[in-house]
Order: sequence, then C-alpha cells, then structure tokens
Amino acid sequence: MLLFFTLGLLIHFVFFASIFDIYFTSPLVHGMTPQFTPLPPPARRLVLFVADGLRADTLYELDENGTSRAPFIRNIIMHEGSWGISHTRVPTESRPGHVALIAGFYEDVSAVAKGWKENPVEFDSLFNESKYTWSWGSPDILPMFAKGASGDHVYTYSYDAKREDFGAQDATKLDTWVFDNVKDFFHHARNNQSLFSKINEEKIVFFLHLLGIDTNGHAHRPSSRDYKDNIKKVDDGVKEIVSMFNHFYGNDGKTTFIFTSDHGMTDWGSHGAGHPSETLTPLVTWGAGINYPQRVSAQQFDDSFLKEWRLENWKRLDVNQADIAPLMTSLIGVPFPLNSVGILPVDYLNNTDLFKAESMFTNAVQILEQFKVKMTQKKEVTLPFLFTPFKLLSDSKQFNILRKARSYIKHRKFDEVVSLCKELIHLALKGLSYYHTYDRFFLGINVVIGFVGWISYASLLIMKSHSNLIKAVSKEVKKPSHLLPCSFVAIGILVAFFLLVQACPWTYYVYGLLPVPIWYAVLREFQVIQDLVTSLLTYPLSHFVGYLLVFTLGIEVLVLSFFYRYMLTAGLTAFAVWPFLTRLWTRAKVTSLSWAFFSVLLAVFPLMPVVGRKPDISLVMGAGLLVLLLSLCVVASLMKRKDSFRKEELLVHLLQVLSTVLSMYVVYSTQSSLLRKQGLPLMNQIISWATLASSLVVPLLSSPAVFQRLFSILLSLMSTYLLLSTGYEAVFPLVLSCLMFVWINIEQETLQQSGVCCKQKLTSIQFSYNADITQFRQLYLDDIRRAFFLVFFLVTAFFGTGNIASINSFDLASVYCFLTVFSPFMMGALMMWKILIPFVLVMCAFEAVQLTTQLSSKSLFLIVLVISDIMALHFFFLVKDYGSWLDIGTSISHYVIVMSMTIFLVFLNGLAQLLTTKKLRLYGKPKSHFM
Repeated sequence: MLLFFTLGLLIHFVFFASIFDIYFTSPLVHGMTPQFTPLPPPARRLVLFVADGLRADTLYELDENGTSRAPFIRNIIMHEGSWGISHTRVPTESRPGHVALIAGFYEDVSAVAKGWKENPVEFDSLFNESKYTWSWGSPDILPMFAKGASGDHVYTYSYDAKREDFGAQDATKLDTWVFDNVKDFFHHARNNQSLFSKINEEKIVFFLHLLGIDTNGHAHRPSSRDYKDNIKKVDDGVKEIVSMFNHFYGNDGKTTFIFTSDHGMTDWGSHGAGHPSETLTPLVTWGAGINYPQRVSAQQFDDSFLKEWRLENWKRLDVNQADIAPLMTSLIGVPFPLNSVGILPVDYLNNTDLFKAESMFTNAVQILEQFKVKMTQKKEVTLPFLFTPFKLLSDSKQFNILRKARSYIKHRKFDEVVSLCKELIHLALKGLSYYHTYDRFFLGINVVIGFVGWISYASLLIMKSHSNLIKAVSKEVKKPSHLLPCSFVAIGILVAFFLLVQACPWTYYVYGLLPVPIWYAVLREFQVIQDLVTSLLTYPLSHFVGYLLVFTLGIEVLVLSFFYRYMLTAGLTAFAVWPFLTRLWTRAKVTSLSWAFFSVLLAVFPLMPVVGRKPDISLVMGAGLLVLLLSLCVVASLMKRKDSFRKEELLVHLLQVLSTVLSMYVVYSTQSSLLRKQGLPLMNQIISWATLASSLVVPLLSSPAVFQRLFSILLSLMSTYLLLSTGYEAVFPLVLSCLMFVWINIEQETLQQSGVCCKQKLTSIQFSYNADITQFRQLYLDDIRRAFFLVFFLVTAFFGTGNIASINSFDLASVYCFLTVFSPFMMGALMMWKILIPFVLVMCAFEAVQLTTQLSSKSLFLIVLVISDIMALHFFFLVKDYGSWLDIGTSISHYVIVMSMTIFLVFLNGLAQLLTTKKLRLYGKPKSHFM
C-alpha cells in the first residue's frame, strides 16, 4: 500500500505539472532579425516614469474640491501631450507589467517561480536595444533588465530592499530617493566628461521606477490620504525632473517623456487579478514626436470615465500595455524588441505620414518574423503528413500583403499601409498562438486518458481490498496470459517511437507513456471488473441510480463552489437538515441539534465579503476572547480531575492560554504602531515567530485522549491564526472546529445505528500511532458519505472566507505581525500557512473519525482521492484559453488548486497523524497509551 501511495503521489505530480506544459510554456522564440524604422527618429532620448501601483482613476479624477491631485500631469494632458488608458493583463504584478512595458510581450506565469524578479527566459527589451540606459528605483525590478541585456550599457541605481517596508513612517521616501539621485546624477555628469558625452548620445533611455504609491496602497489602501498624497509628491517630482532635463539639454526639443504605471490596485490594497481597478493604468506622453492635445466634441467609449474625470473634450487614446514598447522604440529609432507583440499606436505620433507608415510596416515585419520562426520550429519536429499549417497566413498571403504595403508606400497611400499592416499583425499574432498551442490537444488527450485510468484503478483497489461488495470472486487462480503485457509493451514502444521521430521534449514521453502502465494495471484486474459488474446487476436499479445521482449532485456542488461561494452555504444547509431525515434525530437529539446549529453558523461565512477588503481588528479581538473563554472552561474541567496527568496537562493549557493572550496583544499593538507609522515593533515580531514555531510542538505535550488532543491543537493553531487575521475570518476556525467536534460524535452515532458495536466510549478513546489492525472493518456505502463530508469540509476550509483562486484575495496586511518589508516568498509562505490551518484542523478531526468508526485510514483516504480526482478531471475540461484573461487565469487556477489539494492531502494526512498520535513529556518518561 505504501508503494501505491508513493506511485499515486508521483502520478499526481505529473498531472499537476502537465498544466504548465500545456498552458504555461514560454511563448518566446529566438532567431529573429532586428527590425527598425529606416527614417530619422524625432527624439534623441526618452524618459520613462513608471508609478508602480497607480490606478488610472485616482490619477485622472478630481478631488472633493474639484482640483487635480496631479496638476502638472493634468496640465500636460490639456496643453502639451497625448493621454489615454493602458490596459494591462493578468497577472497584474510588477514584473509582468514592466516586461510588457519595456519588452512588449506578456510574461508567462513561469516567472512566478522566480518571485517576478529574475529572467526565467532570456528576452530582448527597449533597454537592450538602446545605446545606453540609466535606471533608478526598486531592487526587485531594475536588475532583471540589466541581467538580460547584452553588453554593459544598462546601468542601475537602486536603494536597499529593506526600504520597501509597508509599516514604514513614510513610503514616499522611496520616490524622493529616486528623484534626488537623478538630480545628483546629472549634477555629477557636468563634472565627468566621459559620463557627459554618454548622456549626450542619441538612442538613450532614462527609467525612473517609483514604488512609493504601490507601497502606500498596500499599507493604507488606495482610498487613503497617504496614497493620494503620494500621487501629489510624484507629480511634483516629475515636474522637477522634466524642468531639469529641459534645462540640461538646453530645451533642444529632442526629449520624449512617458508617464505610466505597471498595474493598478483594488480598493482593498491588492493586485494580481483582472479587476478593472487593477488592469486600467494611466498613460500620459509628451515631448519630441508626440501629438499635441486634440480637442473633440464627443468620444465613444463603453465607460463613463471621461465625464467623471472631466476630460471629455480631450481625445483619449487607449492602448494595450505591450503597445507602449513599440511606441518608445519608434520615438528614439532603436530596433523593435525581438519578442514584442505590441502594435504601434500611431495616433500618439506627431510625425509625417511616411514615418507612421514605415514604422507600422517595420512593426508588422518584426511580428511576422516571430511567426515564421515559430512555424519553422514546429514544422521541423512534426512528421510531414501530420503537420497542419496555419491556413489564414500562408507564404503566398504573407508575400502579397508585404508587396501591397510596399506599393502603397510608393504611391503615398499611407492610411492603407497602416490598416494593411494591422491586418497582417493580427493574423501573425493568431498564427503565433496557433503554433504555440499546436500540441495542446495531443497532451490534453494523454492526460485525460491517464486520469481516467488512475481513477478506475483506485476505484477497483477499493472494491477489491476494502469492501464487501464483491462477494463471489472466483477462487480459482488462473494462469496469467502473456498477451496483455505483450500488447501494452508494444503500445509503449510505438508511442515512444512516435515521440522520438518528432524530437519531442522529455516531458512529452512522460505524458504519452504514463497511461500505458496505468491501463495495464486496470485491465489486469479484469476478474474484479467482472465480479463488480455481476454484483451491481444484482443491486436494485432504482437504488443504484439514486445513489449515483446523489453522488453526481455532490460533486457538482463542490465544483460550483469554486465559482460561487454561496454553493457552500447551500451544501452546509443540506448538511444541517441531514440528521432529521434519518433515525439520528431519535437517537441523539442534542448531537443532531448541535450539528444543525454549527452547520448553519458555518454556512454564514461563504456569504460574507472576501477577507481583507474590510479589515476589523475588533473582530480578531472578539475571536481571541472566545478562544480564551473556551480555554478557561477546559482548564476548569481539568482542575476537577484527579489523575496523574492533571498537572502536566494544566501547565500545557495555561501555556496555550498565555500564547492566545500574547497573540491578541501583538495584533492590537502592531495595528496601533502601524497606524502611527512607527513600523513593526521588534518584540512583537519575536513573539509572532515564536508563536508560529511552537504551534506544532505544544499540542504534542497534551493528553492523547481524542477531545483533549484536538482541543490542544485548536488552541495552538488559533494563536497563529489570530496573528494572521485582519477581520471576521479569525472566528472561522473556531466555528469550523466546533462543527468538527460534533462531526466526530455524530459519526459515532451513525456507526452504532448501523449495528456495529463500539467497545469503548468516545470519551475514553485515545489516539495511537500503532493502531490495532484487527479492529478495522471493511468499507460500507455510508463511508462514501464520510469521505464526501471530508472533501466538502476541506473545500469549505479553503473558500469559506474568500476565493483565493483570485490572486487579489491575498491581503498583505495578514502578515504584518511577522514582517512588513516586502519579501514575496516569505509573505506567500505565511499566507499559505494561514490557508492550511483550517485544513489541518479538518484533517485532525478526520483522524478521529477514522479512529472512532474503526476504519483504516488508507481505505477512507482512497475514496477521498477518487472524489478529488473526479473534481480535478472536471476542472481539466473546464480549462480554457479563450475569453477574457481573467476567465482564462481563473479556469487554470481552479485546476491547479484542486490538484494541489489532492497532493497536499497526502502531506496533511501525515501532519495530522503526527499532531494527533505523537506524545512528548515535559519531564519523565512517556507513558505508553493504547486504544
């Protein structure tokens, strides 16, 4: 069985990884020829301001007094330049946003493994193509472009990472540092001949990354005075820098200025998903080669922003974020970034029609080059009779469009050139997507075949080894046939040869060959399949169909809960009614009423707003008081006992009570300190980390009796959970645990109702690592319900207080008791532990359910695995690569979440066993215990 779980774990890792090979591979290709406009550019230099985390509406709107928060930028919009909205894509994080701006393509998600800091793949960028680039700002952003640049012409100046502190006194200092260092740089250049000559070259870029707005948004929310005041500071700083540039270069009119943002921010201070507040960013351009403001009487947009911002008479020019890269390259005359998929927004250009046409033609050829390389790469590794070319853009059509565009330029039909090049670009981008997803169907079919095979094999194993369903299994040992293994060996060789001929990556061999041994294992159990069919034929058809419909309905509710949290409420409400539809109500009225009460109470949480959007520390304090009240009740009960364990257990519980009190103090103290902008106190930080470290050790000191050990686990984990809470979610584990305690009781009642006698009372049962295998029983139909309850409770633990399938549900304020300096992996790990705490509580309760119902953990866990895998297969079919980027990202993340949950279950099961069965002593030798 250990071998089975090990193989199962490996298979699930393969299924999990498959989604990244199918949907998350890098879209980049290499081997293209650089393309640049053959006409003189309008600008010698470009200055790029990126205000990290700046929302379009907060910049453009007027404040309550009818004045602009950024008067200089607004004056540019009205008198000097062009403006619009830059539409970003998911994930709305800093690295993908900057890559889209500076390199012109949309980052693949593999970059998350690098914390959005390093280059997972090499790519070309505006900085790389420039003669020189000087950049100032965050150490998280600048190095990635310098590292990927060829030669030594990209210079970075960044502050220490410790300055990125969400609890700092004044985050605007990050922006002030940038502005001051740029001024010092130019002052120094006047006295340094080498530097002076470099900054007077053409094709140079100055990049100012301004992180203060993003930091203040995370710390105080975008609606705060801090966030809005930071915008004013940035506006003042930009004004000073522009004045300095004009003065330094003698107002030569050869400088272009671009002001934009990498992403926006939600009202609750997060980003990463596809909410309009995250994807709508400002774009303001002025200077050399940029169109002057255009007054218009009316504009047609699907939103009402122009009226709200009182800019309805100034022409708004919206772009996609990647379009900014070709705009910048055409302005200073450097080659378009090789991997750019941006389309040049010609309406921003103030130049001749010939320049616009030539620039657009260059843009089209540059994207067509990528299409050609991608097609060639795919053609080389595909058998000729299997290769299906992209029919909308054949070689003849490419030649005809390019020839016609050249002819239009010759005859000065520049508008026709622009529209024809846009058509070619759209076709080339479609073709790029076609070849990028060329193997998706083949890989998907292999994964589905493997999935179905694995589910079938796990189900057969349950029937064969853990149930009484198959009663008439033939006892005659048949001599195994050599035909079956030989057939599968032949199939495996054929698949491997097919992949070898096409020079496929090694991962394709894994996905192609994995179904072979899985289905061999299934068909080896032909006798079990035959006996199963025979048994089912003797079962009443109406009962079978009824159970199948209930099971299907349950799976669908679980799947729908990933999209609609209120489905969890519907499921929990049905759970509340369940005892009253059975004989449980007559046997155990108090237990049934308790079950109904806590089910309904837990059902309230999915109806509440997602955690983090409305923080309320008073609710965290209230949850802490409830924990203390429960703790005092348990301590009082221990005081009445007169056994040898009383003093030790009393000491452990008092320690946990103290830990809870300290957690409450740290939460309140940290909140007060951050409001005063005094940062995170060191003592609070020490207490928080000490509480986290001890939370998995202290429960091991408590009694192995079921309820005492579970309560000790709850108290320890609640101390950590309080430190990670910002609002009502602090109460959630408490209510969930109460329901888990009742669940253990109610399952004991259902077992007695089934006629299985229990040798011990529930209060006398103890957790034991070396369980007596003779006490385990075979599976019954009711055990499928128990397994379903576990999966449902796990999904509730996951989505009960928020849908983390959406990245922006993460609230950085959750980790402020532990750290406030930006650290993506550490913060991510802490928030992941916050998510896992309710999981651990459910799994520990499940350990008790298995113990009290005399079930082998392996048998019940197999059913849970099958249910989870059916859900995962469901989500695999729901993954899509069309529609909005939010829909695409959500569909993929659902599959990743349910697969992660399946893999995590194996580890959580081990952690739950450790927490429930291991016993440490404060002094003396451990006393042995048994069931």
